[in-house]
Amino acid sequence: MEFIMKKEEVGFTADFGYGTLHISGDDQNGYRPYQLLVSSIAVCSGGVLRQILDKKRMKYEDIKINADVTRNEEEANRVEKIHLHFTLIGDLDEQKVERALELTKKHCSMAQSVIGSIELKETFDIVAK
Repeated sequence: MEFIMKKEEVGFTADFGYGTLHISGDDQNGYRPYQLLVSSIAVCSGGVLRQILDKKRMKYEDIKINADVTRNEEEANRVEKIHLHFTLIGDLDEQKVERALELTKKHCSMAQSVIGSIELKETFDIVAK
């Protein structure tokens, strides 16, 4: 990956097969780095959860993820805690979903990359179809 900042630009850009990613310290000129960090953990977790649910033949309609982030302003505004709340739409067994989330955390490479430096909490709700 290559990230480029031209003198007249505020943030960095990176070109990928899907398109250009704009990254900046403010919301006006691109995605903020912490947003990308949290997004990678949330989406990786959601993708792994989907794979586990499919493998276990658990039927669902949608998966929604809400991410709450706690940052420490006194330590470079570092991300200290991420709470991912999954809303699963479908007729699912609560205990099986709980086990699936345990496996999700274990197999999500992004979650595993931050364990020990960022507290990661995962909760869920099931909304019957």
